[in-house]
Amino acid sequence: MTKKPYLFVLALCFVLPALLFAGGNQESENSGKSLEIFSWWTAGGEAEGLQAMLDVFHEKYPDIEIINATVAGGAGTNAKAVLATRMQGGNPPDAFQVHAGHELIDTWVVSGYMEPVTFILKENGWMDKFPKDVIDIISYKGEVYSIPVNVHRSNVMWYNPKLFKDNGLEPPKNMDEFFIVAEKLKAAGVTPLALGDTNGWPATHLLESVILASTGPEKYRQLWEGKVSWSDPDVQEALENYAKIMNYTNSDHAALTNMDAAGYVAEGKAAMNVMGDWVAGYYKSQDYTQGVDWDWMPTPGTQGNFIMLSDSFGLAKNAPNRENVIKWLEVCASKEGQDAFNPIKGSIPSRIDGDRSKYDAYLNAAMDDFASNEIVPSVAHGAAVSEAWVTKINDIMSVFTTDLDVRKATNEFQAVADRYAPK
Repeated sequence: MTKKPYLFVLALCFVLPALLFAGGNQESENSGKSLEIFSWWTAGGEAEGLQAMLDVFHEKYPDIEIINATVAGGAGTNAKAVLATRMQGGNPPDAFQVHAGHELIDTWVVSGYMEPVTFILKENGWMDKFPKDVIDIISYKGEVYSIPVNVHRSNVMWYNPKLFKDNGLEPPKNMDEFFIVAEKLKAAGVTPLALGDTNGWPATHLLESVILASTGPEKYRQLWEGKVSWSDPDVQEALENYAKIMNYTNSDHAALTNMDAAGYVAEGKAAMNVMGDWVAGYYKSQDYTQGVDWDWMPTPGTQGNFIMLSDSFGLAKNAPNRENVIKWLEVCASKEGQDAFNPIKGSIPSRIDGDRSKYDAYLNAAMDDFASNEIVPSVAHGAAVSEAWVTKINDIMSVFTTDLDVRKATNEFQAVADRYAPK
């Protein structure tokens, strides 16, 4: 997610082989002794968290060679394209990262590419170690199809405590307060809200929080179920608010990644940023201190709600090293694996029995909120809608973020919903 030249080179290293050999089904010379793990975790906190879980696997299975096949790009924008080519070409990775929910089910399960993994949870006695909400979003027709390694929260506002203190302000709790605070910060020469949407999806990420602030959780769900029109007054309020918010963002937002924007807050270049709680892992990896360089609160207007997403790994049919994949999925589902990965990644375990002593103040607060808040699914990260639908939303947002034409965006959002919403 960070903008470094070597990540571009790294991405090419995996994109080109995938395109060249997607149609093949050749077995590796190390077939049976290797495990390819395909993900997009390359940024600060993410890569280190993945490595911690790989270390757990290596300790258990030292004779299995791990091929850590990462493709750079926030939210998996690049990795998903490579994955699609490989899956459709009959050359699946052994194990691959996928967002739980519609991204998993609609893209890979319904189309017949995946094996169910219910047996892994049942044979290890783990079915009751995961909340029902989590099991539901990884299930289809009574079978579990991926192992969730974490739970992330989307609706988090990261802020710079010093900038607020220096300007005599408190972090805003609702949208009315946000605009008052933003105007005062702007007048003081401070960029109120950092945005980095060069990859497109961070604009959608911001929008889902703005919509939730106006609609509340029930209408938010109904919007993505096709039961509420985009011309609904609350939805219109949200789109108007989003357009207004753009007046308080950094002028270079289209040139920045989401992690660049998060860095603006910790560096004192901007007062606030709305992004998922992987930012906490990024801040930790950069040695920023909570309460000094950064702090957090729910996105204005969304207190009491938790926009959820989850990273998971599944078992593709015809995976070259199926038995090794099962071993990996057992590590992913285990308490040991999740407690190695999540404190570094900046996420909470999807299991209910994580060792809280291993998690920092933010993540313990996130665990409390996940247990007590109203849970709604993320749109930007594939939990609420299909990959095809979110791709269209991202396309609309890339224009709307610039032209701020609410009427045009409303018509386009409605046309896409009419096509992709459940019938």
